[in-house]
Amino acid sequence: MSTPARGYAAHSAETPLALWNFERRTLRADDVSIEILYCGVCHSDLHFARDDWGMATYPVVPGHEIVGRVTAVGSEVATFKTGDVVGVGCMVDSCRQCSSCNSGLEQYCAEGFTMTYGSPDRHDNTLTQGGYSDSVVVSERFVVRMPEGIDLKSAAPILCAGITTYSPLKHYGVKPGDKVGIIGMGGLGHMGVKLASAMGAEVTLFTRSESKVAEAKRQGADHVVVSTDESQMAATTETFDFMLDTVPVQHDINPYLNALKPDGTHILVGLLEPLDPAVSGANLVFRRRVLAGSLIGGMPETQEVLAFCAEHGITCDVEMINIDQINEAWDRMQKGDVRYRFVIDMASLKGKSAA
Repeated sequence: MSTPARGYAAHSAETPLALWNFERRTLRADDVSIEILYCGVCHSDLHFARDDWGMATYPVVPGHEIVGRVTAVGSEVATFKTGDVVGVGCMVDSCRQCSSCNSGLEQYCAEGFTMTYGSPDRHDNTLTQGGYSDSVVVSERFVVRMPEGIDLKSAAPILCAGITTYSPLKHYGVKPGDKVGIIGMGGLGHMGVKLASAMGAEVTLFTRSESKVAEAKRQGADHVVVSTDESQMAATTETFDFMLDTVPVQHDINPYLNALKPDGTHILVGLLEPLDPAVSGANLVFRRRVLAGSLIGGMPETQEVLAFCAEHGITCDVEMINIDQINEAWDRMQKGDVRYRFVIDMASLKGKSAA
C-alpha cells in the first residue's frame, strides 16, 4: 500500500513552490523508507523546476541532498534497519548491470541514472519526487549511512556539493604537495577548497571578487588570485598541477589552462553548456594538458566522502531555513545571496496542510 506524503512542489515553470499532497510507493523488497530531517537546496533544483534545461515534468518536488532516519525496510534489505540515520543524494537508481554500475560508478550508467526527482521510475514509470518533503522511499543501494558524530544539518550538501568536488580530486590523483586551483567560490568551490586542503594540497582560490579574499583564506585557501587582475593571472603561468572549475556559466578557460604546468589537468564540474569562448588547441597541445569533466560520484565514493569529511571535520557552510521560506531562498540563491547552501529543516513541514 502506498503511503501519503507532503512536500513543496513546482506545478509549472512560472509559479512559486507550493505545498502538495502526494503518495510514496509501497516498499519493494530492497527499499528503505526514510523520514526526512534535512534537505539541502541546490541551484540545480531551481534550474530543473524552472525548466531551464527543458526536461521538467510537473508537478515535481525538488531536493537531492537528503538526510533522514529509516522508518521501515523491505524484506530483502540487509544494510539498514529502522532508526538508522542515512542520506540520499542525486541518484535513486540505475541499470545496475553495465560496466559503470558494476564498478560503483552509477552516475555514468550506460542507460542513464534515475534522478532523485523528475525521472521516470524504472519499474513503474511514476515520476520520482525529491527531498523537499517529509519522507522518501529509495532502494538500499542508493542510500548511504551518515557517519557517527557528523553534523547532520551541514552534512546534507556533502551529498551533492561535497561528492561533486571530492570525486574528481580523488580520481585525478591529487596528493600532498600538489598545487590545486579552485575556480569559483560558491557551494561547490568552498567545498573544493576544504577537501583539497584536507588532501594535503597547496590550494589557491581564483575569484573575480576582491571581497572574497579574506573569506577564501578563512575556508582554508593558502592563496587567492583575483582573476580580473591581469598581473595576478600572469604570475600564475605554468604553476598548477590541477584546476577544479566550479563555475556554472560560460567563461574563458584559456587563462586557467595557461596557469597549468605541462601535464596539468583542468576539470569542469559546474559548466554544462558549450565552452565559449573556444579553447585554444595550442593551450593543450604544446603542454600536453588535459581538459576533463566529472559528474557527482558513485555510491561507494559517496559513502567514502562522508567518512572523509567526518574524519577531517569538514562541513558545508549552511543557512538553515523553514520550508515556507523556500521561495524566498530561491530568489536569494539566484542573486548569489547565500553562504553557501540553504538547508531546510523538515520539522517545519509538520502541521502544514495543502490549500
